[in-house]
Amino acid sequence: MIRCIRMWTGEDGNSLFEEGSLELNKVANAEGDSQTPNIAASALSFRETVSGGSFDWHKDPVPRYVITLTGTLEFETKDGSTFIIKPGDILLAQDNTGTGHKWRLIGDEPWRRAYVMYQEGTDLCFTPAK
Repeated sequence: MIRCIRMWTGEDGNSLFEEGSLELNKVANAEGDSQTPNIAASALSFRETVSGGSFDWHKDPVPRYVITLTGTLEFETKDGSTFIIKPGDILLAQDNTGTGHKWRLIGDEPWRRAYVMYQEGTDLCFTPAK
């Protein structure tokens, strides 16, 4: 199981989030391995923010996966709800309209991440925790 937080824009225009995971299936002829089905991606980029960094209210420019490589962050939505992202966690960023969210780095590590833009209509493999 890979922890994944999905964030999207609700009907009121505010960002919402839910915790879940990415669906993993056992790999044939590979003892102990599991993986998602292939997810069609259109672009990949990497970014780094120095420790102490933050980003005030914004929305994501495009729907994408954000894969945290290093750093721990606290995200906040307009209603004051928060969640933490740690290395190895995936953010499924789909709040591309509305009021958006903000984040701040916690601790001394820089935030190194990969942005993966997925193709519209692809299976995102996200399963809510509920």
